[in-house]
Amino acid sequence: MPFILVTVLLDMVAIGLIVPVLPLIVGQFTDSPAAQAFWFGAVAFAFGIANFFAAPVLGALSDRHGRRPVLLLGLSGLAISFIVTGLATALWMLIAVRLVSGAMQANAAVANAYVADISAPAERARRFGLLGAMFGLGFILGPMMGGLLGAVDVRLPFFAAGALAILNWLYGYFVLPESLPAERRRAFEWKRANPFSALRQLGALQGVGPLVVVIGLAQLAQFTLHSSWVLHNAFKFGWGPAENGWSLFVVGVMSFLVQGVLLRVLLKRFSPQRLASIGLVGSALTYLGFGLATEGWMLLVVIVVGTLIGAGAQAAIQSIVSNAADAHSQGQTAGSVASLTSLMAVVAPVIAAPLLGIVSHLPRGDMRIGLPFFFCALLQAAGATIAFLHFRRQRAAAHAAATA
Repeated sequence: MPFILVTVLLDMVAIGLIVPVLPLIVGQFTDSPAAQAFWFGAVAFAFGIANFFAAPVLGALSDRHGRRPVLLLGLSGLAISFIVTGLATALWMLIAVRLVSGAMQANAAVANAYVADISAPAERARRFGLLGAMFGLGFILGPMMGGLLGAVDVRLPFFAAGALAILNWLYGYFVLPESLPAERRRAFEWKRANPFSALRQLGALQGVGPLVVVIGLAQLAQFTLHSSWVLHNAFKFGWGPAENGWSLFVVGVMSFLVQGVLLRVLLKRFSPQRLASIGLVGSALTYLGFGLATEGWMLLVVIVVGTLIGAGAQAAIQSIVSNAADAHSQGQTAGSVASLTSLMAVVAPVIAAPLLGIVSHLPRGDMRIGLPFFFCALLQAAGATIAFLHFRRQRAAAHAAATA
């Protein structure tokens, strides 16, 4: 566990470095806020569509060849992406490099499969929570550093992130052990690696079919938030890289505390199903709070309170899905979830860009600028409803079986 946690931490610090400044790089090649929102959506779309097709392939390859070589491939893609983005002189370069990095990068999916390899089913929710805590810690350090470096030069965070990705590759090559023994590997088949087939197989896993819809809605909401965050805050509050970096620092602190510390306590008192239900409702309220905020400090309060209420939903659902898959297909299952996530990453910018464009002319502080977050709240509320009904049906079926 410590080896993969360090790998994920370094990975997320590198990714977090560019979050406050990537929309600003896009803005260097556009002449209006609406055009900036549109082309930032196009850049995000390029990464998502490439990752959608590549993620199940990389997940299946990790089932065949092991997790370590696929992780190293992803880290190589990240390093190339960061450095070339920092050197970009035109929009087409940004889009091209995001296509390449999206096709090579499946680190989150492979990390989840890695944890599943080395964990008993009963331990997975807690360990996925630790993995989430590393994501949070990466978002403590990465965006804060990116905001500070971006205030010096908007391209500097990309070169810092590229250097960190290279360092992580060296760590993975020389230190990270393989988690998948030879006897648990299986042959690679293109028909299983097809993203559409992979999604069908994910939906067919015993007892988790409706949760695939819940994951999709939650990821669409999350990526719409990601696509909107920096520009929303610039439009509504006049924030720059430093302010956005600090806001993401607060997100990271809360995520680390909740998933690294609080989740362990909650799992002793509540089932993953209960945590997922409460967390999804909490997330819907959090998105609503983001949209209603009219001052920057309000946004920070919503981050703190919302993260506490939404504790554990993602880790709980991930453990339920992982436990439904057998030991030979954890990579494919994680890759299928990653492919679904990437599909939502494709759709989200297409939705977020016009929503931001509609409100980009409004004066600072106008509540209507929160339109993308109101959309996120609606998605998350629908996911919470589906999950609640699914878990209730499961409890009723279990009760009927026990009675019989």
